[in-house]
Amino acid sequence: MRSIAITNQKGGVAKTTTAVNLGACLAERGRKVLLIDLDPQANLTSWLGFGTESGDARSIYDVLVGETRLDEILRDSKLDRLWVAPSVVELAGAEKHLANEVGRDTVLKKKLEGMAGEYDYLLFDCPPSLGVITINALTAAREVFIPVETKILALNGLVTLTHTIQLVKERLNPSLEITGIIACMYDGRTNLSREVVDKLRQHFGDKVFKTTIRENVRLAECPISELPIHLYAPGSAGARDYESLADEVIESEKTRAYEDR
Repeated sequence: MRSIAITNQKGGVAKTTTAVNLGACLAERGRKVLLIDLDPQANLTSWLGFGTESGDARSIYDVLVGETRLDEILRDSKLDRLWVAPSVVELAGAEKHLANEVGRDTVLKKKLEGMAGEYDYLLFDCPPSLGVITINALTAAREVFIPVETKILALNGLVTLTHTIQLVKERLNPSLEITGIIACMYDGRTNLSREVVDKLRQHFGDKVFKTTIRENVRLAECPISELPIHLYAPGSAGARDYESLADEVIESEKTRAYEDR
């Protein structure tokens, strides 16, 4: 099983877009995928057609702050082999609730124990911050994918993020590695987009996926449909890009060993 935290402390860089569409494309290719929505904005949850109001059903909030098991909150998506652990806006209060808890950084990891053989992929859609919830994701995951907007100043926050990931690796999770940098909102017509991708490749080398996620109107419209891009607009640039990314992620399984955890 591969457990992957999709994170960047900057908002609006396509974390949720990547979690939904990469997860859906992996499921379409026969992988069993669990999407875990760790963002209080609950955009992934609503994108896939589930209510985000408190009281609708138990959510990841109940898992992090209570005795609820993760398997008790899971919901089937409209796609075969794709499941969702939903979020709610109250998750924003989990940071405060966990602040004084012993072992607050490992709550999610403990809740995942025993689930390793049930899925091929766990994808954590992290909030746009480096707080307790994101640290829980980094402690529970073995890999980190970082979506990066190919715009001006997009590289600035990567120093802080990579430093945080290194600290988590040293103190909490020795198995953690950055295994994928995803260039998003790419516009090959502009020098800026090309320069950002070049700088990413210079700094991160082959950790940067060959696939870039291009600017695409259909991709921006997609959440209203409650469908991933390859079902909402098959053949669109967004669909082709995420299908290519999924193929690249699967291809990497041939050269890396992924132990259950």
